[in-house]
Amino acid sequence: MAFFQDMVSIFKKRELPFIESVQETEGVYTFRFKKKEDVTWKAGQHGLFTITHQKIKDHTRPFTIASIPKENMIQLTMNVSDQPSEFKKAMLSLENGDTIKMAGPVGSFYLKEDTPTVLIAGGIGITPFRSMIKQIEADNRSRTQIQLLYLESTKAHLFQEELDDLAKKTSVQVTYLDQRDDLNKALDMCISEYSNNGHFFVAGPKSMVAATTTYLQKKNIRKRHIKKDTFYGY
Repeated sequence: MAFFQDMVSIFKKRELPFIESVQETEGVYTFRFKKKEDVTWKAGQHGLFTITHQKIKDHTRPFTIASIPKENMIQLTMNVSDQPSEFKKAMLSLENGDTIKMAGPVGSFYLKEDTPTVLIAGGIGITPFRSMIKQIEADNRSRTQIQLLYLESTKAHLFQEELDDLAKKTSVQVTYLDQRDDLNKALDMCISEYSNNGHFFVAGPKSMVAATTTYLQKKNIRKRHIKKDTFYGY
């Protein structure tokens, strides 16, 4: 069913007027766009975004939507290196009056069952979890325990102030980490507590997602209890 919903959704393309861009940390930018009334999505899903204000070769890229519908905007947060791709150069050049196109939303990377859940973020992989936790706050209802384990080797954890505030308002527990070994120790504690009664969501760079998934499977967590969202190109 989810596959067919994605197929239908992917053909819905909408113009999104640019609002603003903000530099979060060195090499990380957030871009905000106006949300049309008929646009909605589930926290954690992504869209396909197309540059329309410039002619570039690779004009369409997938990005997780870091905001929720209630915020009335579509927020994209991404790494932008010193030598950015043509797509990201175009994003940096957006001005008032410019638009981009969005197709979607698509994807099944969102909370479904009210079970113990561990959200595991690596670097820019925090974006889907920012929206998930924001949605938990918006729903204003208690959920079974949710833990966020956020690994960032540079210690520049995105949205930290906001995440700390959301943790106070919800049942989500947030742990900031900067070493892979510390992440594994935190996972061991979660596995000991939840085992296969819990669900594990992993988002981040390809190598981090692969290593974390392998670690969970070696600890006998079933594949169907692990959901992955891999961020390529970082």
